[in-house]
Amino acid sequence: MKIFLCQFCEQLLFFENTHCERCRHRLGFIPGQLRLAALEADGEVWRSERDKAAWRFCTNAAHDACNWLIEAESGEAFCAACRHNRTIPDLGASENLARWRAIEGAKHRLFYSLLRFRLPLQTRQQDPENGLAFDFLADPPPQQGTSVTTGHRQGLITVALNEADGAVREQRRLQMGETYRTLLGHFRHEIGHYFWDRLVRDSDRLESFRALFGDERADYASALKAYYEAPEPGWRERFISAYASSHPWEDFAETWAHYLHIVDALETAAVIGINVNAQIGRHQAIRASIDFDPYRARSVEQLIGAWLPLTFAINSMNRSLGQPDLYPFVLTSPAVAKLGFIRTLIEETRNGTGANPSAAKPAPAQDRVE
Repeated sequence: MKIFLCQFCEQLLFFENTHCERCRHRLGFIPGQLRLAALEADGEVWRSERDKAAWRFCTNAAHDACNWLIEAESGEAFCAACRHNRTIPDLGASENLARWRAIEGAKHRLFYSLLRFRLPLQTRQQDPENGLAFDFLADPPPQQGTSVTTGHRQGLITVALNEADGAVREQRRLQMGETYRTLLGHFRHEIGHYFWDRLVRDSDRLESFRALFGDERADYASALKAYYEAPEPGWRERFISAYASSHPWEDFAETWAHYLHIVDALETAAVIGINVNAQIGRHQAIRASIDFDPYRARSVEQLIGAWLPLTFAINSMNRSLGQPDLYPFVLTSPAVAKLGFIRTLIEETRNGTGANPSAAKPAPAQDRVE
């Protein structure tokens, strides 16, 4: 993620800021330019200092849930991220509003990456059957039904509202034996399922996918049941996480999520200027200089060559503060090869090259859940 500057006073700004803390100018993110703009009011519109263009805020800015802008002459009410929302929770309950804001924060960070990669993002209005949409749902009262499950089905991503409750999320992480569970991780995982359907399922890439990840025609429900009874022995040798070993769909979604973790974190490190130059012994050093754009990396080896020294450094820092590893995963050669598949898939999609889609097929019947 980039670090931004106020165009009026050069105060450092973060992606989620809505006002400059120094000069108090209103801030809005322009998705088409991927920049956070300092604004001045001009009647019913806002103008940016750089180009004097006229903008309106997304409707969800009224709930302090979005700081993204829309061109003033556009007929859209919602920004490029929020127009994919199908259902939001009842905002009459204060805890719902706070949790939804947290969910939107994670979703907007996801969309930053999707826009940087220039991936196709059709709404439900553009593609009623398979367009990308989100349901953010609160659990019903216990007597009225079962709890909401986070998952993906045919372009619709459902996120349980209580995942924005840190205590609930940590309890589930421990119950499920996970090393990592965050809102942003949920979004990156579930969008992986969406892009498998969009970019792999009906394309000439399917056989190369199966060669790396396995045959997705294996019964999903049975595979998930077997995983929860006992994860595959030796999964660390071939998979990026235990959950990735449950089924090829989950392997792809977990690998996709990790690719986004790696790229976005490396961009942040590059912007901040973090380099690693650790002389461990007389002949051994751990070095990384992130002098490239991770979103346009020339190879997966370039990414991993910077990522592994960085994770060594940040995990060591965390342990010095008595905290668990920030990135508690081991990247084996098979996992890196799968990350390479994701990189190639994204690059081919961005550049309009590579495999061609075949005739459309029905979407899988199962819900895929995290």
